[in-house]
Amino acid sequence: MWITVDRNQFYTAVQQVQHAVNSRTPIPILTGILLQVDENGLVLAGSNSDISIQTKMPIAAETGDDDREQKPWLTVHRPGSIVLPGRYTVEIIRRLEGEDITIEVTPNHVTKIVSGKAEFLLNGMDPEEYPELPAFDGWYETSFELPGNFLKKLIQQTVFAVAETQTRPILTGVCWEVKGDQLILTATNSHRLARRSASFGQALPPMEQAVIPGKSLQELLKLIADDDAVRIAFTQNQMAVQTDRLLYTSRRLEGFYPDTSRIIPQTAKTHVRLSRQMLHDAVDRAFLFAREIKNNVVKCSLQDETTLVITADSPSVGQVTETVPVYASSGELSHIAFNARYMLEALRAIDSEDVDLLITGPMSPFIVRPEGDDSLIQLILPVRTG
Repeated sequence: MWITVDRNQFYTAVQQVQHAVNSRTPIPILTGILLQVDENGLVLAGSNSDISIQTKMPIAAETGDDDREQKPWLTVHRPGSIVLPGRYTVEIIRRLEGEDITIEVTPNHVTKIVSGKAEFLLNGMDPEEYPELPAFDGWYETSFELPGNFLKKLIQQTVFAVAETQTRPILTGVCWEVKGDQLILTATNSHRLARRSASFGQALPPMEQAVIPGKSLQELLKLIADDDAVRIAFTQNQMAVQTDRLLYTSRRLEGFYPDTSRIIPQTAKTHVRLSRQMLHDAVDRAFLFAREIKNNVVKCSLQDETTLVITADSPSVGQVTETVPVYASSGELSHIAFNARYMLEALRAIDSEDVDLLITGPMSPFIVRPEGDDSLIQLILPVRTG
């Protein structure tokens, strides 16, 4: 293998696949980044037990502002492949100063990396030992498409609610379901729940319930650009995501996700509408004291039809009380106590100016949602204070 490649483009690709490289794995070949070169271009790959990431650099020319063709990103002198140590490859490329990099594999997998006045000889590994990865052109029949910014929003509005411990491993993932023309994402840690549904206006490919690790989806967020056109498919044991230059796969968690629809209240005794930002800021200020208390407890009281009172009381620090104006309310006057961190994360996942609080009782789950919109539900279980 022998190539000349644009340093900036190559560094970006190396950074992307490095997200899937685990330096602590007992399998030496998986500590490396795979480079494969043929007449179509360069493919870089990284893989671990949870995810694999492939990104490709076609033999294409950069275009300047005046639309004149500039130098190519990649020149292939000799096709081939090599696995380079991930940690050192990233650090070497980051420190190089030349505009281009020449990478040439010599006998025994020793790889010469030259840029500017710098030359490195890096001990590579046999690419034949690298596990087989999905092919870019071997796409799945039952897939659907959506814009990159929309996919990112679906994940951002749910993934934060997954469980952080392995007590129930299935809850460390986000559940993906298709019901008719709707894609539904659900995450819960048994104390709060985030559920986002999106209608596509036409039937989606049928699929079984798929639970994808939250950590894998967090990595995916770093790779998808807002203007990407994204294709998604689910196989028996994987989720696959593809853009023009990226192919990402994640394992599915084994087990059956609990039926969370049973805990979502269908009616509310109290309905309150207020500013999302005002509520967030009031809870955030109360959190200064609440974080000193077990479960980060903040209390919320609808004293009358126009006023919501937020309080936190820490015996070792002090007390805070703040009123938040209510735009509209109906039903009973209510009092609840909740985990302030859960409430703040739920409010940050909502992008509407106003929110609805739907309360069914002091010890029953309550809902936070965008004004008049049940496509996004943030459900929180109250905290017992007595």
